[in-house]
Amino acid sequence: MSFTEKYRAGGKKFKLADFPAGDKSGLPDSKEARKLATEALSAELDQLQDILYAQAKHRFLVVLQGMDTSGKDGTIRTVFRAADPLGMRVQAFKAPSEAERARDYLWRVHMVMPQSGEIVIFNRSHYEDVLVTRVRGWIDEAEQARRIRQINDFERMLTETGTTIVKIFLNISNEAQRERLQERLDNPEKHWKFNPGDLEDRKLWPQFMQTYQQVIAATDTDHAPWYIVPADSKSGRSLIIVNILLEHLRKLHLAYPEVDTSGWPQQIE
Repeated sequence: MSFTEKYRAGGKKFKLADFPAGDKSGLPDSKEARKLATEALSAELDQLQDILYAQAKHRFLVVLQGMDTSGKDGTIRTVFRAADPLGMRVQAFKAPSEAERARDYLWRVHMVMPQSGEIVIFNRSHYEDVLVTRVRGWIDEAEQARRIRQINDFERMLTETGTTIVKIFLNISNEAQRERLQERLDNPEKHWKFNPGDLEDRKLWPQFMQTYQQVIAATDTDHAPWYIVPADSKSGRSLIIVNILLEHLRKLHLAYPEVDTSGWPQQIE
């Protein structure tokens, strides 16, 4: 079974409980072996990214969603460690600015979509507008349903115009999050990472899990699939994600563009 098959959410039948956060089945047994495997595959990812950029035909979007400490930043650092920054961009989404709030909620998202030949990684995304907003009670059920429909239409338009979309939910357990938050409190070098607001979200853990399950089930489509990646193991998480991305990139049958060299000199003086 391929990684995209094993970790695919499964559409309307999706149940978060079917994807254990600590699962490492099918992966190398040791952390070191998983890290070495990820490094080797990251080199292939770098090569395919180079061809994607040179060809300037396809656009590639990676959406990373997950609770605090699930590893969005760590995934970007590890999986894309060998990638050329020239053809890659990371876009983080925080609370909308005044200018963004004055427009529709997808405006700021459309503005930063990948260009031809570019890989863009969303650290959080437009899904915040149907997740946090619903858990916090800022939108009602009817508005959430409208936005889910709009997001499905938006993503279909993107894929029909040349964008590959890969959506990844970093599935961390409640206990693993507690340990990582505690580490931020205990280690002075990680104090800067700690945000007291994370504890407020932690109190709403059941509501967040229920909402994630609902939203993913409603937006896991063939044109914009969701993958549920176990995130309790950092090395396992990275290895799974790099494999999922490579499976999608290989399907694009990338090739360097052909150039007419007939008028070129044979040797540079």
